[in-house]
Amino acid sequence: MYVPIPLLYPLFILQILKLLFAYKGDMGLIALNGNTPLHYAAMGGFADCCKYIAQRGCDLKWKNLDHKTPRAVAKEGGFKAANKEIRRAERTANKLARPGAKNPNPLWALRLHDWSLEHETFLREAFSFVDRGDGTVSKEDFVLTLEERQDFVTSEQLAMVAQYHEKLRGGGVNINDFFKGTRYLSKAYVLGSYGPKKKKKGMAKKVKKGKFVLPLPICIIPDHVFPQRSDGGPPYYMIETYKNITDCNRFNRDHPPEHPIQDDSAWYIDDPGKVFSNINFVTKAGDLASLKKAFESGIPVDMKDNYYKTPLMTACASGNMDAVKFLLEKGANVNATDNFLWTPLHFACHTGQQDIVELLVKSGAVIDAVSINNTTPLTRAIESCRLDTVKYLLDIGAKFQLENRKGHTAMDIAKAYADYRIISLIQEKLDSLPKPAENQKMKGKPLPKMKTEGPEIKKEEEPLSSVYVPAISEEKKVHKDNVVYLNSLITSGYTKKVDITFIPRSIWSPEATTAELIRKRELWRERFTYEVDFEDFMMPFQKNITEKAQALEAAFKT
Repeated sequence: MYVPIPLLYPLFILQILKLLFAYKGDMGLIALNGNTPLHYAAMGGFADCCKYIAQRGCDLKWKNLDHKTPRAVAKEGGFKAANKEIRRAERTANKLARPGAKNPNPLWALRLHDWSLEHETFLREAFSFVDRGDGTVSKEDFVLTLEERQDFVTSEQLAMVAQYHEKLRGGGVNINDFFKGTRYLSKAYVLGSYGPKKKKKGMAKKVKKGKFVLPLPICIIPDHVFPQRSDGGPPYYMIETYKNITDCNRFNRDHPPEHPIQDDSAWYIDDPGKVFSNINFVTKAGDLASLKKAFESGIPVDMKDNYYKTPLMTACASGNMDAVKFLLEKGANVNATDNFLWTPLHFACHTGQQDIVELLVKSGAVIDAVSINNTTPLTRAIESCRLDTVKYLLDIGAKFQLENRKGHTAMDIAKAYADYRIISLIQEKLDSLPKPAENQKMKGKPLPKMKTEGPEIKKEEEPLSSVYVPAISEEKKVHKDNVVYLNSLITSGYTKKVDITFIPRSIWSPEATTAELIRKRELWRERFTYEVDFEDFMMPFQKNITEKAQALEAAFKT
């Protein structure tokens, strides 16, 4: 099947080259005058042919009897496009010539691609008998079908091609993707990359995009503010996660070891190493064991991450009642603020968790604490359309006549979010206010505007280092190889003592059993409804906004 390709110079057509290579044509044959097919393509200035022959195995550095390489021939003829393609192929060949470099486009894969497109109709008919109904065939059927119909690619190579097409184990080979060839070949080597590119209709010329600039920069704590650990670890807001190290074949959460001596897994199981996670991620996941370990090691309870959030804020925002109770028992500040001056009570009202709001208020949270735009927790509860939370705040004396920076009161916000229940509740409170006498004249100076009970905002910010550096006491290291230290042990009789105390390498930490986890899931559903189990679950505020937007969009369509 070897064809003297140089004789085809008058009819140097790319389609003929594809056909010859598919039928085992050699693109590296040399004529009597020393010219290769690439020399002849360069003489005619056929850029696509030069690209195809160079990719299909022709020697780029071969010189003819005139001592000219293909690139020199193209340059001499003034064919810039052909010269460019040959030069590009030379750069690729130089990279592959380096030691250890692997060719991602071997000749057998290129020939398989050309051959499959030449016999596409025949192969599609063969694949239709083993098609699984979704346009894919199994890996075994793919290899068997192609192995029976050609002899230049081995079964191992076909299995490799099938492996490139499988997105998941057992996912199968998509027939259309196989004929495209981009799964096992580079995009520039497939036949679809040859010829003029089609322009999409109705598409204007693309304008070069400028550098993306955020309309509102995200406020974060700079990295240089957080001190590094003495051992070179991550910042202190990244805490070490706790996990029981045990043999899962012997012990689990439902069958824990009864005594530390019983669990000797730590002696023959490799130490998994330390894993650090953001303290707020751990709080949101409800990993109280990791939080307890971090607090015992000296990490402050009110440690802020790079977004100014404390663990108590995160627990309130995620509606995790157990984490809120745990943090309050550890002494978390219920009136701590983030960069927007939101307190944990703001987050709890924004989430619409009535029991968490009550717990924070009992723990000393300021009811009318104002944020950076002068909004109060009552405003956040109204935005979430939580009637029980709004009623509770009003009953304990929340001020509903305060205005935010836009001059909106609680009634204005309730009307904006269109919840008639909350509107009527606030209206009742307004009607119950004592009305001033009509004929009574005001004497003296006008009453000053109502001030909130929240902490006053200082203009001068405190230095960040004093807020975020945890007070961790460093233990003094005693050099055990010191002569004075060893001598003191001898004189005190320490060396004569026999200590048979057993110290286990690891101690099992209590874990929630399967029944407890199921009960926790049930309580979670009672708190957030059954939708909490789905990926598209949204908190009350986000759900309220989404429903309002969808209703408004539907109204505009009709």
